[in-house]
Amino acid sequence: MPPIASEKLGASGKKPFTVFVEGNIGSGKTTFLDHFQKFNDICLLTEPVEKWRNCGGVNLLDLMYKESHRWAMPFQTYVTLTMLDMHTCQTDKSVKLMERSLFSARNCFVESMLASGSLHQGMYNVLQEWYDFICCNIHIQADLIVYLQTSPEVVYERMKQRARSEESCVPLEYLKELHELHENWLIHGASPRPAPVLVLNADLDLNTIGAEYERSETSILKPILIENTNQHAILTSPAKRAKTDF
Repeated sequence: MPPIASEKLGASGKKPFTVFVEGNIGSGKTTFLDHFQKFNDICLLTEPVEKWRNCGGVNLLDLMYKESHRWAMPFQTYVTLTMLDMHTCQTDKSVKLMERSLFSARNCFVESMLASGSLHQGMYNVLQEWYDFICCNIHIQADLIVYLQTSPEVVYERMKQRARSEESCVPLEYLKELHELHENWLIHGASPRPAPVLVLNADLDLNTIGAEYERSETSILKPILIENTNQHAILTSPAKRAKTDF
């Protein structure tokens, strides 16, 4: 474990209430972020897929799926860089809403690659050293995790419908494995969770899932509500406490 810095880089100054939106491939993370576009005081950061598709003209995402034994390590190295860029992105908004995080990369995707043999133990160890160095020396704000909980069969059908070329070779078994890793991390606490977890039923179709998204609004908009309303009234209301306490 690297020595912990006396003050982590980026630790000083006011920080936005930061929410990670986590879930399996096809769980509706981008759709969830789109739901919050109507709020002006939220910074929305989508997963940097286009960067992964075009790293100096090279589609690392496609190469990772097609030749995972060769490309898993450079792909995850670039994921670490691009996700860290999102984590450290400054904003004057009260809330930062992020699609995924370094924590899901570490606890779900990298673990899956190790289990499948795509990552050699030595490669895995190098990535763990990087994660440990980042966590010890760089401040990663984390206030809430929204887990879009889905069944692998549902996201498999969604993945086929959206038809990303890179995902054409992704089997159902891979989605089942990622589902178990997300469950072990976010539900069972097999790995440290950096913030409280709000679980939403993301198996619902687009016609009904809006109400489920609305269920998360009070928790996500809490700092905005506090700034624009009497704070004491919000914190002492039993009805609101039931929605915001974890």
